[in-house]
Amino acid sequence: MKHKTFILLVLSLLLSACSTPAADSGKLQVVTTIGQIGDAAMNIGGDLIDVQPLMGPGVDPHLYVASEGDVTTLQNADVILYNGLYLEAQMVGIMEQISEYKTVVAVAESIPSEQLLASPIYPDEHDPHVWFDVQLWSIVVEQVRDTLMEADPANAAAFEANAAAYLAELQELDAYVKEQAERLPAEQRILITAHDAFNYFGRAYGFEVMGLQGISTQSEASTSDVQDLATAIVERQVPAVFIESSVPVRTVEALQEAVRARGHEVAIGGQLFSDAMGSPNTPEGTYLGMVRHNIDTIVGALLGGN
Repeated sequence: MKHKTFILLVLSLLLSACSTPAADSGKLQVVTTIGQIGDAAMNIGGDLIDVQPLMGPGVDPHLYVASEGDVTTLQNADVILYNGLYLEAQMVGIMEQISEYKTVVAVAESIPSEQLLASPIYPDEHDPHVWFDVQLWSIVVEQVRDTLMEADPANAAAFEANAAAYLAELQELDAYVKEQAERLPAEQRILITAHDAFNYFGRAYGFEVMGLQGISTQSEASTSDVQDLATAIVERQVPAVFIESSVPVRTVEALQEAVRARGHEVAIGGQLFSDAMGSPNTPEGTYLGMVRHNIDTIVGALLGGN
């Protein structure tokens, strides 16, 4: 009932403000959901646009519910970019309503369906965590570029040039991740994390991936999930598991205890950035820095610090 009431509030605000002009800066006003999309928009738009991501460091997009303040931000936007593929599960209805009055694009849905992984929990849906495969993320960046060029044709040439430079950086990043992954023997490429977000990473870079929680953090890890994964860790002598910046650590700590009870020690190899990037003005607060941090942390821990 509360959700329906909020949708009605969204509609009333949008209907009353559908003619709201852009901000006084005269720049294209771009609102994004996750920081990864905001970072792509900033790299392409530069100082020609204003970008505001709704979800900051440590925020879980699976559980995020838009506030009334967010609705105001959305109604003042010229362009709204969100991931789609049911990542922002609590905002689907709002995005559908806003799309009647604004340019609203689910950027990850530009990826051809044959390149997407199936969702293990949502029938007929896909795994939304596409940014873990840098090549797939390049397709998303192209969609962001095309959306900005269409929304602001006067600056299209600048957007295209900026995007070309950024896409070249992504090619270098993809090569770096592959190079670092190859430091690990194939049998040691076992990545165990708090939730099942890294399947695109595993497919792209040759890792077997296991998560305590499902593809969405709306699901909870059961006792049997913890015990089954603990057994696998002991059998395969996995040296490290990983926590995530946007997921509580308690389930990973429970896993560590279950492994210890079996006579094996597994380290917490570090914190990975999964659904959210790091803090602003840090390397991990950018997509490039986040991906580099993750692969360096994973390889370092699974090599045992060697």
